[in-house]
Amino acid sequence: MRRSERLVLLCVFATAGLLAPLRLAAQERVPSPEAAQVSQELALLRQEFQTLRETYEARFADLESRLAALESSAAPATQQPSATVPAGAAGAGGPSGALPVYGGASALSKVFNPDIAVIGDFLGAAGSNPVNPSPALEMHESEASFQAILDPYARADFFMAFGEEGVDLEEGYVTFPAIPGGLLLKAGKMRSAFGKVNPLHNHVLPWTDRPLVTENLVGGEEGISDAGFSVARLIPNPWVFLEAAGQVYRGDSPGVFQSYERGDLSYVGHLRGYQDVTEASNLDMGFSYAHGHNDAGPGFTTDLYGADFTFRYRPLRRAIYRSFIARSELVWSRRDQIDGRQGAFGYFVSGDYQFARRWYSGVRYDDSERAYDRSLRDEGYSLVLTYWPSEFSQIRGQFRRTSYAEGEDANEFLFQFQFSIGAHGAHPF
Repeated sequence: MRRSERLVLLCVFATAGLLAPLRLAAQERVPSPEAAQVSQELALLRQEFQTLRETYEARFADLESRLAALESSAAPATQQPSATVPAGAAGAGGPSGALPVYGGASALSKVFNPDIAVIGDFLGAAGSNPVNPSPALEMHESEASFQAILDPYARADFFMAFGEEGVDLEEGYVTFPAIPGGLLLKAGKMRSAFGKVNPLHNHVLPWTDRPLVTENLVGGEEGISDAGFSVARLIPNPWVFLEAAGQVYRGDSPGVFQSYERGDLSYVGHLRGYQDVTEASNLDMGFSYAHGHNDAGPGFTTDLYGADFTFRYRPLRRAIYRSFIARSELVWSRRDQIDGRQGAFGYFVSGDYQFARRWYSGVRYDDSERAYDRSLRDEGYSLVLTYWPSEFSQIRGQFRRTSYAEGEDANEFLFQFQFSIGAHGAHPF
């Protein structure tokens, strides 16, 4: 073979070798029937998934719109401030007796059971008191509470007091917070809204006892407490929180009122104002009036006039370590008697300072005339030290010196142990 022919053959083979890979790549780019089928199925799956996604997004949007409509329609009837927050504070929308939050149980576990709590109040006394002595040791009171929301428009509260002398219904009433006109209605047995101390239960007092003005003019520990009904309403204004309450009772409150006939009712009116002074302090003021028949006989009545002032200070950065509360209440009694109309006046002033996380100290001064005879005047002062091991227990000591109108002086050291179990609803602020 000649040289020229060999060169031609080499060129032919080289060209064929170069074209072979290109032919194979071209063959690989041509889809097979199986690959085309898989691609078609993937496209169908993507389309179905997109359709399902759009359908569920539309359903979720519809459900969210329905839920928002239901919440907006139910908000005026159900949104009320808590019993532990002042109704005049930001976010409050009704009178201060709104529906509280009880306990931490789930709704399903307490459908048929109210929140139940028991609070024990153990008292002891040392020293001498020839005028009004108290036992050296006593289980002063055990309070059992039963509280539950009946429906979106009512709640019920019962407080049973178990003492050494027996069992008594301290309070038991139903509350309707959604009455038309912005009214708050209560009916049952209640402690009246007269003043600041009278509505309080024993276990929420900042002292082991009640002030002399309460003992002499407002019925003592039981106070103005009777069966009746109460109507309260906020008074809208651009300046302060203002609430007015009117109450009508049967007329039987030992030491203050006594009824002889069905029409011998007693009446209580209370006007309360609340205002923030600074971001860490506020001022609470109230004015009260009560009228009813007394135990001097049919036709004899008693009028009570009261004013109370409370100043609270709690710095935001040190709220769990520092706080201060100043309280004062003045009461003027006008009592009809056989020997004429008797006027008596009394008051107390107190201050409580929190100096550590669980420690509180306090001082109180009492001055009060007696309702039956204004010439008899009692005076006293107290020093108080309180320690809270936890929110469920409390230890308190109080030194009390009292100068009675009979010319007797009493020097006593009172100590108190309180303990609680269960979910106890908050009392009024």
